[in-house]
Amino acid sequence: MRLAYLGTPEISVPPLRALVEAGHDVVVVVTNPDRRRGRGGRTAPSPVKAAADELGLSVIHDPALLADATHEIELGVVVAYGRLIKQPVLDAFPLVNLHFSLLPRWRGAAPVERALLAGDDETGVCLMRLEAGLDTGGVYACAQVPIGATTTAADLRATLVAEGVELLVRQLDRPLSGWIDDAAPQRGVTTYADKIDPAELEIDWARTPEEIDRLIRIGGAWTTFRDARLKVHAAELVDGVVRPVTVQPAGKSPMAFDAWRNGAQPRPDELFG
Repeated sequence: MRLAYLGTPEISVPPLRALVEAGHDVVVVVTNPDRRRGRGGRTAPSPVKAAADELGLSVIHDPALLADATHEIELGVVVAYGRLIKQPVLDAFPLVNLHFSLLPRWRGAAPVERALLAGDDETGVCLMRLEAGLDTGGVYACAQVPIGATTTAADLRATLVAEGVELLVRQLDRPLSGWIDDAAPQRGVTTYADKIDPAELEIDWARTPEEIDRLIRIGGAWTTFRDARLKVHAAELVDGVVRPVTVQPAGKSPMAFDAWRNGAQPRPDELFG
C-alpha cells in the first residue's frame, strides 16, 4: 500500500519501521522540523526523521504539501505527530491514527500519563479514523493493556507501542476497500488527557502515598531539598509509605537514594513524606 507517514517522537519510530518491513511503500514521511536539542544548542532531527533518513525515505515538514499528492498516496498513517492536520489534507485521502488509550477515554496529548495519574487499572491502543475533531473519529480496532501497581509510563509506552504495531500491520494487511469505511463510533464516557504541565510534576507530600507513587511513575517528578531541585526517578510504596529509590540532585547523575542521603545528611525534619 502506498502510504504517507506522520510522526515525530521515539514512540513513532517502531510503527514506521514495521510498515516498511511489512512491504508497504512509504511514499513520504512528515515530521516536525529539526530543533535545538541538548546543552550544545545544535539542531538535531526528530527521531522519526532520523529513522526515515536511515531507511532512505523522503521527508517533508509541511503536511499541507500532502494535499497535492492524492494520486500517489492511498492512506495516511499518523502516530504521535504532534500537530493538527488541516481539512485539505483530510479531504485528499483517508488517514488513520494510532492512539494510545481506549477511546473515548483519554482523548488528547498525554493519554499514557493521565491514565497512570488517574489510577486506571487498564488502558490500551486504538486504530481510529482521523477527522477534524480531537480524537473523535470512529475506531477500527483496539487492544487492551493492564496497568499494574508498579507500571511506569515508560513500561506502558513500550507495551502499547508493541501492541499498536501488531494491530496496525494486521489491519493494513487487508485490502483498504474492505475496512476503511467501517469505523465504529466511539462509545462511553469521554475524558481528556491534557498535556502535562511541568508544575504538575512537583511532588506535594501532603497528597496520598498512592497519588505520589503514581506521579513518580509517570517520570520527571521532583521535590525541593535546601532550596535546590531534587528529581525522584523511582520509588516504592511500602506499607503505605513512599520510599524514594533513585534520585538526582541538580547538576549530578542519578544515584541511589541511600547514597544521596548518606552524602546530604538531611535532618529528620527535612526528609520527605
